[in-house]
Amino acid sequence: MLDTLRPGGLFFATNSNGGSLMGCLALNASYEPLTIIPVRRAVRLIIDRKADALEVDAARPIRSARVRMDTPVVIRLVRFIQIPRRFRRQVTNTFLFARDAYRCQYCGRHRRELGYRESLTRDHVTPLSRGGDNGWRNVVTACSKCNLKKADRLPNECGFALLADPREPNHVELIWAVRRVTPVQAKYVGMFYGEDVLRALTP
Repeated sequence: MLDTLRPGGLFFATNSNGGSLMGCLALNASYEPLTIIPVRRAVRLIIDRKADALEVDAARPIRSARVRMDTPVVIRLVRFIQIPRRFRRQVTNTFLFARDAYRCQYCGRHRRELGYRESLTRDHVTPLSRGGDNGWRNVVTACSKCNLKKADRLPNECGFALLADPREPNHVELIWAVRRVTPVQAKYVGMFYGEDVLRALTP
């Protein structure tokens, strides 16, 4: 339902590139955060009375010949929709880097602090050549410099120490860590899942 709606005849506040300034957080009828959707889809859901606006941005009104409304920031679906759960997520670099807050787990540098031609990489704490695997508990984010230095050794064999023990994040952290949410939207994630999860999503 969230992917099939297209409003027409409405004018949206845009950024310098002509795109909507931000997305809208969609909540299930149970207040469970579902995803970030384009503002246009959120408006269509509200107009069709399939969702209610819980938070709006009055500074960015949406206008048409017959409609003027504040830009929705958080909406709640009127009817509950069933969402299938994936209890285990594949370890992709996108999720891995998000779990580790985009920071090398050996030297502690954030991706913004990396030098020219350096990048974030995936490192196996126990190398594959020594019996390690690709599971969450054996992979960490490492800068290319540290990864090259560590090579096929264990961390303690090259004087490295992990900033934190690698762990498998829960599905909530995986879903939201890779999405940008505003403080207002983050409040609803925290309300449903608790402050511990919210803190895990905050760099």
